[in-house]
Amino acid sequence: MEIRDERPEDAAAMSRLIADAFSDMPYACGYEAEIVERLRAAGALDVSLVASDEAGLAGQVAVSAVAIDGADRGWSGLGPLAVRRDLRRRGVGSALVRAALDRLLAAGAAGCVLVGDPAYYGRFGFSAGSGLVVAGVPDGHVLALPLSGPPFAGRVTFHPAFDPPPQT
Repeated sequence: MEIRDERPEDAAAMSRLIADAFSDMPYACGYEAEIVERLRAAGALDVSLVASDEAGLAGQVAVSAVAIDGADRGWSGLGPLAVRRDLRRRGVGSALVRAALDRLLAAGAAGCVLVGDPAYYGRFGFSAGSGLVVAGVPDGHVLALPLSGPPFAGRVTFHPAFDPPPQT
């Protein structure tokens, strides 16, 4: 398996992979693929990695800047993270998260925050109770990992690409 930066020709396959990966997840918002598409269109994907194997794309992870209390504090948001269904629980997601965190460390990011499962993301050093909050998300699922900067407490705002799409 290879982990690499996404390429323009990956976009359609990434959208299909993300939509399929989240289709059976009870916590999914239903527009995860659109989030990545909108981040890409806005030039807001600070890190966008894919895992590929002989069958094609195996997984993807996106990273974009977040604001804390309305200010840029050098923190990034990790997600969405998606893995092809037939490869779940085989280390693909872990490899993608580690590669994304390596990129953030190399770039000097102050920290990383995400909304997710504490049992899964805890293995990478993420923890709840950091004092960071995301509107509408239970505190136990707002997970933070300080990297090169001090921890912050405050309200996290993700890129507008994470906002629900307009109803038609």
